[in-house]
Amino acid sequence: MKNKILELAGQAVAIAEETLAGESGKQKKIAAVKYVVTHLPVPRPLRYVLGVVLSVFIDSAVEIAVAYMNNHKEVEG
Repeated sequence: MKNKILELAGQAVAIAEETLAGESGKQKKIAAVKYVVTHLPVPRPLRYVLGVVLSVFIDSAVEIAVAYMNNHKEVEG
């Protein structure tokens, strides 16, 4: 589950960056966290509960994905 959340966080950050380009970082982070919770590989009724239970980990995974993306942009640019 840990690896899946990290994978989803990477996808979520990329999607949030692309679709919410003009929005604040806070808005992008909220959208990314929602994306991760929505795409958790568990039955739909459990997603919200797991999202709450794993919220700190999901938040950290999104932060890691943001840091990775920012570092990757600096290396390319």
